[in-house]
Amino acid sequence: MDHARILAGTGKPLPIYSSITACFDDINRLPDLLEPIYLETQGFDEETLDHLRFALVRVQVYADIHRYEDMEHTQKAKYVAQVLEKVVFGSLLLEREPQGND
Repeated sequence: MDHARILAGTGKPLPIYSSITACFDDINRLPDLLEPIYLETQGFDEETLDHLRFALVRVQVYADIHRYEDMEHTQKAKYVAQVLEKVVFGSLLLEREPQGND
């Protein structure tokens, strides 16, 4: 999984992606990098925040598509992307709707 390419998609990579890819490479770094990543996003304008959010969504979609190729790695990548999206944005863009009487 080429994390930097997936985060950037067809756009220009953001500098924050290096901190995020460090979490993908070693999920044990996520707790230590969570606050610095959050604080870095506080200075972003709306357009940059949109790029970041869709970068995190791209990782989640990629992980779902490729989940059976390397299940452990894709689950970790999806978890990192979801945690960061929730911390920075307060919710998940791809959050599932409750079914029936949930």
